[in-house]
Amino acid sequence: MSIDRISTTLVHKVRPPATSVPAKPPALILLHGRGTNEDDLLGLADFLDPRFFIVSARAPYRFEQGHDSYAWFGLQEIGKPDAQQFSEAYHHLTQFIEDVKTGYPVDPARVFLLGFSMGSIMAFAVALTQPNAVRGIVAHSGYIPESVSLQFAWTQLSSLSVFIAHGLHDPVIPIQKARRAQELLSKTEADLTYKEYPIQHTISEESLADLSQWLQKKLDVPADMK
Repeated sequence: MSIDRISTTLVHKVRPPATSVPAKPPALILLHGRGTNEDDLLGLADFLDPRFFIVSARAPYRFEQGHDSYAWFGLQEIGKPDAQQFSEAYHHLTQFIEDVKTGYPVDPARVFLLGFSMGSIMAFAVALTQPNAVRGIVAHSGYIPESVSLQFAWTQLSSLSVFIAHGLHDPVIPIQKARRAQELLSKTEADLTYKEYPIQHTISEESLADLSQWLQKKLDVPADMK
């Protein structure tokens, strides 16, 4: 099945569903981490629900000259994104999600984000400010960007499902960042699943299996029932 890529705010690649579905397929948008590109997470596709129409986005800023590596924003320090670049990336991503909904043959009510590291920070940013834009997110090895000027919709998360995964031994983004996200989301009506793994800053076979199973279960439940 050949799909023409739409013109939108972010360079991306698509992978149509590996199995036929009776209606429009759900969409899964992959958001890579710092210093990689849209090919990085596409390798997970074979381990994810075959019903997904997968879209893998490239972050907007080149990370290292001469290399095919990109970042969503610059960092002042861990936990403190460059404000201007973060704002621009956020607006690029929110528009990109809307363009995916209208430009590809997907079910706009079943759009999920899967982000790793910096990509999960962007997933949190979108889902917690515009919870109706997505059905749910997988945030692996990231954190909620509290230091940026976003208005989080903490009281409006009842329709949002969140899977947080993090390595206990992560030397890049400490486990405390994930526990802070758990603390914040536990006070809301979001449907939260939180898991820690004996790994560093990576996706393990166990965490991949867990997040894949979680996504599958969410597809099998009507959106209004979580």
